Amino acid sequence: MQLIKATNIDFIGKRKIAFTISAILALVGIIGIVQIARNAANMGIDFSGGTAVQLEFRQPVSIEKAREALARNHLKEANLQEVKEGNNLLIKIGKTTLATGNVSDTITEVFKKEFPDNSFVVASSSEIGPSIGDKLKKDTLVAVGISMLGIVIYIAWRFDFRFGLGATIATLHDVLAMIAVFYLMNKEINLLFITAVLTIAGYSLTDTVVVFDRIRENLHKNLHVPIAEVFNGGINDVLSRTVITSLTTFLAAISLLLFGGEVIHDFALALVVGIVVATYSSIFVASPIVLELELRSGKIGKKAGGDVAERGQKFQEES
Repeated sequence: MQLIKATNIDFIGKRKIAFTISAILALVGIIGIVQIARNAANMGIDFSGGTAVQLEFRQPVSIEKAREALARNHLKEANLQEVKEGNNLLIKIGKTTLATGNVSDTITEVFKKEFPDNSFVVASSSEIGPSIGDKLKKDTLVAVGISMLGIVIYIAWRFDFRFGLGATIATLHDVLAMIAVFYLMNKEINLLFITAVLTIAGYSLTDTVVVFDRIRENLHKNLHVPIAEVFNGGINDVLSRTVITSLTTFLAAISLLLFGGEVIHDFALALVVGIVVATYSSIFVASPIVLELELRSGKIGKKAGGDVAERGQKFQEES
């Protein structure tokens, strides 16, 4: 199946517009990271510390009534999620909301008092201290940093250092863009979100490598073609593959978002946002960055002309 026939779209020519959009997203993402580091963002209990209690009721409970009941008992900052299977209700409360006493027992006492005719059992209860949350936050930053370093090493070994740098910048762009969207939407930053971020980082890298592979192949074959046209041709050559792959993955992610339930709603939302951003970056960010690095290196001129022999020698040595 071929949804898109042969194209000749000038993606490279639009790189300045793309760079401007990406710079804005990256800037908001950096602001989001600073706020996360200051615990000023909407941090989940995975990082800020707190208690999560899942109650299984005999009869369905309205999440609005449950929220009102908690507010009447000085727990208005509690985060509620309705789990439709089994009439479950997930209540998350940060450390700053209730500083004293056993939080899990307090929650159960509230629901016993407010809903005396609807019995329930505690399906699960977990508590994360602030020190564990801080450690998880630091480990998360280390994991992202190591993954970025691994990308540079792999792509530099497989292609060229400039390709590795371009792939790393594009992947970092995707991470910052996802953080920017979640920060602007005031969505909870938790371990599921970090899982989605690392998943999209791998997805973006895979898509970028496919584009890079075609560009590298065309650089070997088209020594008499201006390098910008070679990069453009490589992106257009795999455009159909990029769109179909992203579309099928997007359909799976949007299905999770619409029908997966509240528990994985934010995770699915992060995947949907990430797939869109990763597709955009593999076309408008990764390859244009490599082209700019090539042009600024001085080893390859803007046009074929006098640098044909130099390009041929360079790529023969790499081969």
